[in-house]
Amino acid sequence: MSGFTAHDVPDQYGRTALVTGANTGLGFWTAVHLAKAGARVLIGSRSAAKGAEALSRLRDEGPDSEADVLQLDLSSLAAVEDAAGRLGDSEEKLDILVNNAGVMMPPYGTTADGFELQLGVNHLGHFALTGHLLPLLAAAPAARVVSVASIAHRDAEIFFDDLQAEQGYSAGARYGQSKLANLLFTFELDRRLRAAGSPVRALAAHPGIARTELTRHFPGPVRLLAPMIGLVLNSAEQGSWPSLMAATSPEVDGGDYLGPTRFREMSGPAGLASSSATANDENVQRRLWEASVELTGVDPLARI
Repeated sequence: MSGFTAHDVPDQYGRTALVTGANTGLGFWTAVHLAKAGARVLIGSRSAAKGAEALSRLRDEGPDSEADVLQLDLSSLAAVEDAAGRLGDSEEKLDILVNNAGVMMPPYGTTADGFELQLGVNHLGHFALTGHLLPLLAAAPAARVVSVASIAHRDAEIFFDDLQAEQGYSAGARYGQSKLANLLFTFELDRRLRAAGSPVRALAAHPGIARTELTRHFPGPVRLLAPMIGLVLNSAEQGSWPSLMAATSPEVDGGDYLGPTRFREMSGPAGLASSSATANDENVQRRLWEASVELTGVDPLARI
């Protein structure tokens, strides 16, 4: 099952995919390779201008690509619902949803709904988006929801007594919480989908250590080293391989977690990845699901 790269993406003709945060980095390359394999790709982007620029670059990579932009702001539940509604009006089905967009270790901030920024964008925005889009996903014959996590989840915890960092903020700890939340959500979603008899499957992926724009909030000395990351470990394009495997490989199934297979999952072709004991704790999965429903007002399985 290991050794997957962009060259292994199977024929995607007739399939429609939405990739959030596809205007840059991992999301852009995920969108490019899905489009080059024949999928109709929707570039999810908070900025319409950046989405249009990414669309132009995608067409440079694949001149025959069928793609468009979906303006989508994951930091606002109202905006998420609006984008999902527009997609529902224009599409009959959705085959692939890649929950890729994210923020990494910014200064403390909150979303439009008062959520700590990293939890709000990386997890709660995608939780609500997935819930709103499940009817479209269920209309496809074998749809997949792919959430992009991180090796940063391994030492992380969910701060259930202070989810919004009102008692104190550590950018790194809160990033880890949001990435752990991506995995907890994936495993709980897939279990609930199976129990409901749904054909939709949920999977997760992580890019290892890849050169992306997420490093813009790192301290100055660390940012200076960022250009070297792609030379030693994964480029942004190589970092997209696990997401592509999760979205398209016939060898994976719901509940699988994919990542790079070399240098302790930091680089190389994609294969099965390891997840922490906390990520696999069904009680924690269930508790986060219930908290997410309460915070977002969205119960995903109530929509299929």
